[in-house]
Amino acid sequence: QVQLVESGGGLVQAGGSLRLSCAASEGTFTNNAMGWFRQAPGKEREFVAAISWSGDSRYYTDSVVGRFGISRNNAKDTLFLQMSRLKPEDTAVYYCAAASRRTTSTDRLDDYDYWGQGTQVTVSS
Repeated sequence: QVQLVESGGGLVQAGGSLRLSCAASEGTFTNNAMGWFRQAPGKEREFVAAISWSGDSRYYTDSVVGRFGISRNNAKDTLFLQMSRLKPEDTAVYYCAAASRRTTSTDRLDDYDYWGQGTQVTVSS
């Protein structure tokens, strides 16, 4: 059974940093592109960052470029999102996701077929 479990969320002041992790069940990572999405209250889920299976292609939404970094450790089936210079508008539930039919990075929500339960990130002003 495919499982994705996020961790690392929390409360941080504006300008601070957090590192999110996503542990995948065995087999979930293999040949899969991975991504991070977020959903703020009353808003639709939106793309944040994506990484190809090999890790050599990374893609970010404009609002996080230069502040967030996505990475993966395929040997440990773990996905990361390093977030720095956080802003109150980054407050949301963050989800990791796996795109089992893709090896290249994608920002399309429909390409992702496995999702974690989410981890809350709250940035205070």
